[in-house]
Amino acid sequence: MTDHTARLDHIVLWVRDPVAAADFYEKAVGMEPLRLTEFAAGQVPFPSVRVNDETILDLMPLTFAERMRMLPGAADSAGHPVNHVCLSLPRGDFDALLGRLEERAVPVSELSYDSFGARGKATRSFYFRDPDGNVFEARHYD
Repeated sequence: MTDHTARLDHIVLWVRDPVAAADFYEKAVGMEPLRLTEFAAGQVPFPSVRVNDETILDLMPLTFAERMRMLPGAADSAGHPVNHVCLSLPRGDFDALLGRLEERAVPVSELSYDSFGARGKATRSFYFRDPDGNVFEARHYD
């Protein structure tokens, strides 16, 4: 049977230093780095980090912005068009993420309650930025 359900495959984030970004996402956010060795060896243009079995974040060097010519004006989009990316986590992972960010002195917003999302109202959520200024929301549903 073929699964025709739409899914989010990847999100491309503009970053100044892909290796440093991968380190942040691994150690502070708890995501598995992908293709980091290959990137460092110059074999691939960017590394990624795994969000879950089906979704990754590509860590695109900001220097590649000038190469983005797939649509008129695409190069001008570097770092601008996305407001934030939301990570939905189990409660324990949500608490662990909050703890890791606080340990690393990453500023986080105050907790919000009952904010609307893909699965209804989230029990708790908060926002934080990665070292390149990309904004993330973390939330959990009960």
